[in-house]
Amino acid sequence: MSSENVLAFAQDAIYTLLLTTGPLLILAVAVGLLVSIFQATTQIQEQTLAFVPKIIAVLVGLIFFGPWMLSTMVEFTANIFQNLNQFVG
Repeated sequence: MSSENVLAFAQDAIYTLLLTTGPLLILAVAVGLLVSIFQATTQIQEQTLAFVPKIIAVLVGLIFFGPWMLSTMVEFTANIFQNLNQFVG
């Protein structure tokens, strides 16, 4: 296994990771920001208030982005199995 193959595999793995988790992370940050703005304007300083909207937003995002995320991960896994001889040999 050459170092080029290892680096290409690691780069593809990190890219796939960022691509699949990115939308949910952005959604959680956006909802957290909105809740923080709401807390600042109403002066409600409850720390647990941000968790429930974030959880709901991520679950809705998972329902919306789930099929695409699954197909991306399956495509990455199929690519690994198709190129397995490069990693083992």
